[in-house]
Amino acid sequence: MSNSKVLVGFLVGAVVGGALGILLAPDKGTETRRKIMEKGSDLSDSISDLSDTIKEKFNGVVDGVKENFSKSKSSLS
Repeated sequence: MSNSKVLVGFLVGAVVGGALGILLAPDKGTETRRKIMEKGSDLSDSISDLSDTIKEKFNGVVDGVKENFSKSKSSLS
């Protein structure tokens, strides 16, 4: 659980830092909008990767519970 919290905290910090860096940079409006779109795309990819990781961990936990239940059930029989 703590690893996922650290990862989420890192991602949020990176997004906030990136957004502030883009907004405070002395670029033209079109360049700033392009950078924002790129960062938004990167964020979307990061969130997708994080959700995939969470799904994999959840499925691993579910499989472990099923396996333990089957073992317990067969030992009682």
